[in-house]
Amino acid sequence: MTEQDRTQRITDLDALKVFTHPLRIRLYRALFTARAATASHLADQVDEAVSLVSYHLRKMAAHGFIVEDPGHGTDGRERWWKVSAERGFSFRTADFDDRPEGAAVLAEVTRQLLATRAERYRQYLDQQSAWPREWTDASFSSEYMPLLNAAELGQLAGEIAELMQRWTDRGRAAQDAGDTAGREHVAVQMYGFPFRP
Repeated sequence: MTEQDRTQRITDLDALKVFTHPLRIRLYRALFTARAATASHLADQVDEAVSLVSYHLRKMAAHGFIVEDPGHGTDGRERWWKVSAERGFSFRTADFDDRPEGAAVLAEVTRQLLATRAERYRQYLDQQSAWPREWTDASFSSEYMPLLNAAELGQLAGEIAELMQRWTDRGRAAQDAGDTAGREHVAVQMYGFPFRP
């Protein structure tokens, strides 16, 4: 499997607009975590009507972000979905520089992603006392401020992506082998951007 098969890079502005809707981001993340699910399963997770969830799933499918998963279900009435790229999607600012609307759409999608990430972390903080001590001790929140040039920042991003993919593959392999005891989904959120003090 090539890196391109693992990550769907968005270069089409209309495709990127799919993720300006916060519910689509939540549904995509829920489907990514579940690996395969029906609209009914996802509706329960996001606390929305099945018809609304189905509509948004079709919008994501129209742009190839998700596909039907015929390997699930016992009757023809259930429609199972899965994420089409193993590592999700990515996008680059440079792919939208040549379109006036591109910067605005890119900024909105990034804001939506940031808002959903922040909400997930707030939920953890609110529920932290309900987690066993081993999980709260293992959790972390870090900020680093290295002095880098643009090329080094790009190299750092690549190394972090490789590291996270190695851990993601490890967890998936364990899950596929039936080793699920003591495992939880873990959100790792890191940002790298320039700033001037």
